[in-house]
Amino acid sequence: MKELIGFLALALLGIACSTNKDRADLEPPVAAPFEKLDTLATNDWWNRAPNPIVDMNVERKDVIAFGIYTVSDNTLKLSAQMYPLYPDETRVVRLEIKKDDKWQEIRKQNINDIGWSALFRVENWDDTKEYPYRLRHGDEAVFEGLIRKDPVEKEEIVLAAFSCNSNKDRGLREDYVKNVRYQDPDLLFFAGDQSYDHKEHTAAWIKFGLQFRDIFRDRPCITIPDDHDIGQGNLWGEYGKKASSPAGSDGGYFYHHEYVKMVERCQTAHLPDPYDPAPIGQGIGVYYTNLIVGGVDFAIIEDRKFKSGPEGKIPRQGPRPDHIRNPEYDPKSIDVEGLELLGARQLAFLDDWGSKSDGISMKAVLSQTGFCGGAHLHGRKDNRLHADMDSNGWPQTGRNNALKMIKKANAVHIGGDQHLPTVIHHGIDEFEDGPWAFVVPAIVNNYYSRWWWPEDEKPGENNNNRLPWTGRYLDGFNNKITMHAYANPDSPSSGAGYGLIRFNKSDREVTFECWPRAADVSAPDAKQFTGWPVTVSLD
Repeated sequence: MKELIGFLALALLGIACSTNKDRADLEPPVAAPFEKLDTLATNDWWNRAPNPIVDMNVERKDVIAFGIYTVSDNTLKLSAQMYPLYPDETRVVRLEIKKDDKWQEIRKQNINDIGWSALFRVENWDDTKEYPYRLRHGDEAVFEGLIRKDPVEKEEIVLAAFSCNSNKDRGLREDYVKNVRYQDPDLLFFAGDQSYDHKEHTAAWIKFGLQFRDIFRDRPCITIPDDHDIGQGNLWGEYGKKASSPAGSDGGYFYHHEYVKMVERCQTAHLPDPYDPAPIGQGIGVYYTNLIVGGVDFAIIEDRKFKSGPEGKIPRQGPRPDHIRNPEYDPKSIDVEGLELLGARQLAFLDDWGSKSDGISMKAVLSQTGFCGGAHLHGRKDNRLHADMDSNGWPQTGRNNALKMIKKANAVHIGGDQHLPTVIHHGIDEFEDGPWAFVVPAIVNNYYSRWWWPEDEKPGENNNNRLPWTGRYLDGFNNKITMHAYANPDSPSSGAGYGLIRFNKSDREVTFECWPRAADVSAPDAKQFTGWPVTVSLD
């Protein structure tokens, strides 16, 4: 309880401070006796020194950073993200929509001082029409966007997918915004690591919004947090237990649970209601759910939340508990009974979701990362790992159970996290008896590169000749995979980009496109990464 009071003090004591941001004589609150978190957005935030993330002290007409939304089952859920507010400013934000050429206020919502966000929920939403919307705060702050109608009439539904927004590049993302607006997808998906500023999520989340708001202000957007968003190098959630370090390898969450809950609230509150809302340990919530857009049903799952941590559970065979660097190791030795990946609750969700087909043309599963070890070299070319427990290739039994549910639904899988884009056809019992998967590239790829680089440098069986090392392989866990495309970076800064996934409902085909950041997609000679596009049939 003492820690909770300390965290709330960091977030809320600023309310009692003077509104005069130049008052340097104010007594600062005593720091709580634990890790300081979100300091750029709490207490007397206006007295903070300049920081490299984002200027939090904006003109009050700009105090609404962005809005982000989805529409599901005739329910609009829209989050308003604010900059930090002064103590005497109203904690109410208003939602207006334009009908019959007139703006109408339809909701007011209180702003949460921890994270500075507010969630609007509007039921009985008419998704057959589009509506301009605007968020308003005070007398002059306005943020405008468009809530699109459900594109059920379209034969092709397009998803743009992103991951890993490294803080090694603090600039805006005009190149991405230009390309994506030209391609005009129906839905956006950010697979995690929107923030790499581990202890300053609010500032980093606002920065992310400034970078990408001009593509999600006028179309639905899915954002899910990954390990860096909640301040850890890696995450094995283990049902919400407390981790012993930010490395997280013994399982659980390291930083205060109210911080974790804030991150998830800011990034996922606008998603459709969770399938089973019961919280996990420490009162941390869940958000796994589904969203139907234009007849394509997207399951949104949480790879990390229930997954077992490796430390103390499997034989250590490398420099870290989650890295195996031993060519003689037995993969069976780490597939220990009792280890979990998605957990029973999410598997039950996927089983139920996969069995529903009314009004559904195609299905896809969205998650943080891929279900295999799809890279050999990590961080640098002389660092070969034989297995990486951060990937969902481990534990193998959990991996196979998840893939069976995805295959049963006849869905494709889309994820991120690995920085290395790949298209893989999974095998469960035999090669190619599982689902297809596309892991998209990093938005910024100068943080931690990976490479697909078989040790014998030979193509696999049934290779497609597009790239040197395609075909059938066993990954570091002895999982069966068939590699169809990969984009090894030529330098630490190359390999950045995004994925575009086209769902052709009449042909029941899915096309995976992979676009480099430097491409101009409007140019006649615009080229994707070598090996793409890849088209697969769901029949």
